[in-house]
Amino acid sequence: KYGLSAVEPAWVTSQQIESMRVTLSRGLRKAGTFFLRVFPNKPISKKPVEVRMGGGKAGVEFWAAVVKRERLICEVDGIDEAEARRLLRSVSYKLPLKTKFVKK
Repeated sequence: KYGLSAVEPAWVTSQQIESMRVTLSRGLRKAGTFFLRVFPNKPISKKPVEVRMGGGKAGVEFWAAVVKRERLICEVDGIDEAEARRLLRSVSYKLPLKTKFVKK
């Protein structure tokens, strides 16, 4: 098994997780399997621009997953190491944090 581990902490949005999933599924086709280890369970709210203070809490703008250091973001199994490195490098471009390749 090979994986992608976080080097620094960050919020990963649901759109970024979805683009990771699409990249993994297109890269693997039917050769191997992948596991996403993060889930966006934190609602991030934001008030609109030029709105006065007060009036309650704003609506949910997007959902995010809190990723801490050394957290495994995704795993890949069923392919060789060179192919896994290539695939996980293309996945890391979709993320807003630094990552490193790890193997079990």
